Amino acid sequence: MEYPFSALPQRGALRWPGGKRLAVVVTVNLEYWDLLKNITTPYYAGGPAILPDPLPGNIPDFPNHSWREYGQRVGVWRVFEAFEAAGLRASCTVNAKLALERRAIIDAALKQNFELVPHNYEQGELLCHLEHKPDEERRVIEQTLEVFRRVTGRNPGGWLSSSLRATTNTAELLVRNGLKFWCDLMNDDQPYMISTNAGPIVAVPYSIEINDFTLFNRRGLTNEAGLACMKEQFDVLYAEGERSGMMMNVGLHPHIIGVPHRIRVVREFLEYAKQFDGVWWATRAEIAECYAARHADHIPLGAAPS
Repeated sequence: MEYPFSALPQRGALRWPGGKRLAVVVTVNLEYWDLLKNITTPYYAGGPAILPDPLPGNIPDFPNHSWREYGQRVGVWRVFEAFEAAGLRASCTVNAKLALERRAIIDAALKQNFELVPHNYEQGELLCHLEHKPDEERRVIEQTLEVFRRVTGRNPGGWLSSSLRATTNTAELLVRNGLKFWCDLMNDDQPYMISTNAGPIVAVPYSIEINDFTLFNRRGLTNEAGLACMKEQFDVLYAEGERSGMMMNVGLHPHIIGVPHRIRVVREFLEYAKQFDGVWWATRAEIAECYAARHADHIPLGAAPS
């Protein structure tokens, strides 16, 4: 895969539909973790643990597993209610095993017309370990997409890898499977095009900075401090969006943000951002479709580095 280096001041102006300044995507990650793995090395679950002492994958880690499962049983329902109360759609990334094992969550997301994006088969099975096994990576992607279609009844538009850990083959494999956008890269506040041997794909950036894992678990911020980071990110991008349309992603995990003492952060951020007329509450698919039609005036595909 290849994409041009593009310095922000040297790009053309990006215009969102209706003259909106800022595309906001709030991503709710719907993930599934196996209790046991047939490995003797520590099981990496794709994010920080609540108890930091790692156990081998073939030993049950009940504290960390059940802490994460709280998000499926309880936390996700608070998060979904927050979006319903705000009258907004979430963009949900979905592990295939979550779709198979926690059907009630998928049914609720479909009922609220949330966007659903494939998010690998199981959260702890990282694609990066298949860098030198492209056939095996292709199998994992195709198996994930088959489950996604069967359970959701929708055709997938894009992909987010577990823990954003992909390979140099991932983008091309996604294109060959008919996908239009990829969310693993975090190097921009605007979309851009990636070239592959199978054709182009839109990079729709994710964020590990404006993310409940980073704000509340890795950095240990208070609710007020985490919410302030989210608002400041919004304010700066909104101001910059007057010149050229920008994009803001908020990454959420139900077992982190869906606890009683933290759910108000979601509610208050949504209410804050709703006050601004220049916000496009977009899905990733909508951003990708819009950008694919307009990229030539922004960052032409195959543009030489400046």
